[in-house]
Amino acid sequence: MKAAIIILSVFLIATLALIMCQQPETEPYKAAPTATEPMKPKPMTTVQWLDSAKNLGKVTEGQKLEIAFRFKNTGTEPLVVNNIVVSCGCTVAGKPEKPVMPGEEGVIKATFDSNGRAGTNHKTMAVYTNTAQGISTLAFDVEVEPKS
Repeated sequence: MKAAIIILSVFLIATLALIMCQQPETEPYKAAPTATEPMKPKPMTTVQWLDSAKNLGKVTEGQKLEIAFRFKNTGTEPLVVNNIVVSCGCTVAGKPEKPVMPGEEGVIKATFDSNGRAGTNHKTMAVYTNTAQGISTLAFDVEVEPKS
């Protein structure tokens, strides 16, 4: 019995060693910037939300709602939407694929699935951008009436 445990242990150690040897090489160590080589700040811009909160009224349970939040790049650098985090799995949001140029408008589109969401719903989305604030919050309210 002891011999079987020893053989199994040796086999497991050899397997781990083989796996570790096959790991891809990591990127070489890169030192932090020095005082003579300062970090370059990422370009920041400003955003104006043309509509950041919406009341969608009443819908019947099971409906899918399309929601659009409009914004304008009021700064001097391209506006990049890095990420959108929704408060619930019932909402799916999409970010613009390309940066929004200064002076131009963009749209954050979302879809709310009211299935199983009877009652008052308040949903939010955190939008991460290259602005000084870094995060903007969008919200919508909807009253979902149960199926009859």
